[in-house]
Amino acid sequence: MSETEATQAPEAIDVTTFVLERLRPDHAPAVLAFERENRAFFAASVPDRGDAYFEEAEFAARHQALLDEQEVGTILFHVLVAGDGEIVGRFNLVDIADGSAELGYRVAEKTAGRGVATATVRELCARAREEYGLSRLTAAATLGNGPSRAVLARVGFGAVGSVTLDGEPGTAYELDLYELDRGGSLGRERSGTAS
Repeated sequence: MSETEATQAPEAIDVTTFVLERLRPDHAPAVLAFERENRAFFAASVPDRGDAYFEEAEFAARHQALLDEQEVGTILFHVLVAGDGEIVGRFNLVDIADGSAELGYRVAEKTAGRGVATATVRELCARAREEYGLSRLTAAATLGNGPSRAVLARVGFGAVGSVTLDGEPGTAYELDLYELDRGGSLGRERSGTAS
């Protein structure tokens, strides 16, 4: 690869080829494959989940526990699925209470930097408001996780304070989902320009 090729941004991906689905029992093998394939990539920006997480029996038990918790309604887990059934991202709403939830997400290394996270977070924000009846989302990212911070800014989350995440300094974010009806920035940069 030439030096020029190494510094060029990856091409955008047609995100319409992916489907955002609520987590189901039959997703388990594809989710485990996604986590295993991207383990080192994720560990570069968030703490590693540890070896036990990647063992099939442990993973199956965790997957079922998440589905059980999802049935209670305090969390909503989603996976981004490619046409061939491959999982290319996880997008979650946790700590759901009083019309609010915390957003968390991760995308496969091969889709990173190509607009997938931004488009899917926008879709989940719309779903959170329209289908789940939420009015506010929060999120947090370490200062060293520039790509996640950029996604949150592009979608319209505003920085509301400082946090510490696993010993690392970070920023807390918030998005008022009803602002979207009043010209908010879902689908546009905060500056109002198209993204």
